[in-house]
Amino acid sequence: MTVVKTSSLGFPRIGLNREWKKSLESYWKEKIDRETFLQEMDKQFLEAVKTQLDQQIDIVPVSDFTYYDHVLDTAVMFNLIPERFKHIQDPLDTYFAMARGTRNAVPCEMTKWFNTNYHYLVPEFEKSMEFRLTKNKPLEAYRKAKAFLGVETKPVILGLYTFVTLAKGYEKQEVASIYQQLIPLYIQLLQELELEGVRWVQIDEPALVTASREEIAAAKEIYQAIKDEVPTLNVLLQTYFDSVDEYEELISFPVEGIGLDFVHDQGKNLEQLKSLGFPKNKVLAAGILDGRNIWKTNLEERLDWITELVSEIRVSEIWIQPSNSLLHVPVAIHPDEQLAKDLLNGLAFAKEKCVELHLLKEGLLSGKAAIGEQINNVNRHLDILKHFGTATDQTFTEEQLTEKDFTRETAYEKRLTLQNESLGLPLLPTTTIGSFPQTAEVRSARQKWRKQEWSDGEYEAFIKAEMNKWIDIQEDIGLDVLVHGEFERTDMVEYFGEKLAGFAFTKFGWVQSYGSRCVRPPLIYGDVEFKEPMTVKETVYAQSLTSKKVKGMLTGPVTILNWSFARCDLSRKEIAFQIAYALKKEVEALEKAGIQIIQVDEPALREGLPLKERDWNDYLTWAAQAFRLSTSSVQDTTQIHTHMCYSHFEDIVDTIEELDADVITIEHSRSHGEFLEYLEHRPYLKGLGLGVYDIHSPRVPPASEMLTIICDALKVCPKDRFWVNPDCGLKTRQPEETIAALKNMVEAAKQARDSLAQTVS
Repeated sequence: MTVVKTSSLGFPRIGLNREWKKSLESYWKEKIDRETFLQEMDKQFLEAVKTQLDQQIDIVPVSDFTYYDHVLDTAVMFNLIPERFKHIQDPLDTYFAMARGTRNAVPCEMTKWFNTNYHYLVPEFEKSMEFRLTKNKPLEAYRKAKAFLGVETKPVILGLYTFVTLAKGYEKQEVASIYQQLIPLYIQLLQELELEGVRWVQIDEPALVTASREEIAAAKEIYQAIKDEVPTLNVLLQTYFDSVDEYEELISFPVEGIGLDFVHDQGKNLEQLKSLGFPKNKVLAAGILDGRNIWKTNLEERLDWITELVSEIRVSEIWIQPSNSLLHVPVAIHPDEQLAKDLLNGLAFAKEKCVELHLLKEGLLSGKAAIGEQINNVNRHLDILKHFGTATDQTFTEEQLTEKDFTRETAYEKRLTLQNESLGLPLLPTTTIGSFPQTAEVRSARQKWRKQEWSDGEYEAFIKAEMNKWIDIQEDIGLDVLVHGEFERTDMVEYFGEKLAGFAFTKFGWVQSYGSRCVRPPLIYGDVEFKEPMTVKETVYAQSLTSKKVKGMLTGPVTILNWSFARCDLSRKEIAFQIAYALKKEVEALEKAGIQIIQVDEPALREGLPLKERDWNDYLTWAAQAFRLSTSSVQDTTQIHTHMCYSHFEDIVDTIEELDADVITIEHSRSHGEFLEYLEHRPYLKGLGLGVYDIHSPRVPPASEMLTIICDALKVCPKDRFWVNPDCGLKTRQPEETIAALKNMVEAAKQARDSLAQTVS
């Protein structure tokens, strides 16, 4: 008889009402003291554990909870603290300085966690570092859960192989040496857990899904070294986000359990499991619920699937769990949620997914009839969803398109000449990425309007006043290309989703993006259609206030898709093309209204990239096509910009060129010049703006620091098509620091221009 248990890999940290975010930001603003902050963090940690226990999850994780980021936790735990932060004496201050920077030190680089919209802090290796275990965070979490809730839990640790893979600052030939330095620390950590009486520990190794045979062999040696020194602790080696290529070798690792993703594996994990078997002496942790989307699970289909698997494989013990940590979905359906009932009934957030796991366990142990009522309810809700938001006669279909829809008529070099003549911009033009600070006043005004305390006219007058103020500020600063500031927008995806058909929005469905930054991803439930112009009114008004050019600001189709919870009955390509076709009409409306520079942001383009390189081409092809479908119908004199952030751009330079944008602005300041090294060997010859300062930190860098970045960039970038800009939008910053930083940026650009002029003369 197979033992069946339910397991969770991780749970959202932010709380049902974002209590975690509020505590964090209150501490940063010194509204609460450290003791209060730590007490509130403990309360929220225990609440997350209790929520899972209340849904009868058998094996609940701990130490997935963090004050900022779990990868940063691991770096600090092993003393990977860069030299620029070593002068800070207090450990908590050091931790947050690495995340947010200080007046004199840039924060650690931030990038996407595999192909998700969660951002992690990149660990940095330096030769002078002395690795040691500063504290045993998993042990502390285990003890707290046991002391306050009286339960056994499963500490979660980021695996050594994945941790090193995600880090920077070392050469390939140094990897073995780094392993040898860190293995004793992992052993020490696990031995302390073993002595405490911990039964199971989950070691997350998502990077193993893309590991080569040689890398898998090296990882196996790590686990053998651990097993030799920690023989009685049960280890679950957890993979997710894709299938494991070296499956046969993986299942031979000296661990007691293997976790596999059976949702995002394209059927390959199941195929290998059936053809190559699974060790009878190991626990199979089967990820059978989608941990990255929010639609209810088809319980009947999943129950049939897992029942057949158990009968075929005959493992001694199986844990049924989500495909990955539930970090990527909202905490729970809020009691005050305001979605249409038929749509709301089709959703399952983290808490509800735990309920689904328990139901599947009951069905597996007691038969389908035991959960027959719940199966019927789910089937009814899912059937209603199929007909929710049906297509109209105006719905776009891919068959309507021709090659012309994806192609600008004139080549870039000729367009550049025409645009230079038309726009009249100086050398090294300065601009921002789009948004300006969303102050408490802006947020308050929006709330009053949404609550109908303000009329449409009152709210519109307020937005116009903000635009007036910030157009004046931009002119005073001396920026060359201005923006309207996006004060009417809560979020760069939500704003457009609210104005397009086929989208719905929760009121409380928050998800962590990075640090305390939370977003509410839209739900794409139906066919996406353009209804009316979405940005023209504000952009045209801003343009009327200045003789300088104002950019139209749109979010691109692939980013809207990747930052939404998308329907499952259409391919991602089909949905992207629907969004692109709707945005095409908006681009045309802006151009018709006289806007000559239009920015279509695609910060999430690389985020959607499949993890395995062999799967890249198909995605990148249709992603580039979707962008071009949005932008290719404009005149030659209309300049198309795009923006990308926190990506390994060297992986997708060919695709960036295929977008055929006139200018691309990208994050650069946190990457310590790594992309410039790539550009030395692989020049990018269209318009390019490399971010000269980090907007995720309150730090205001001096003009001299930005000038250095500009000068370094001009060594490898053509000066006649180089732009100067921040890393990203300025929505989360305070007005004072924004103005100060932009003044320094404009001064740096001026000094760079003067230097170039002197060189020419």
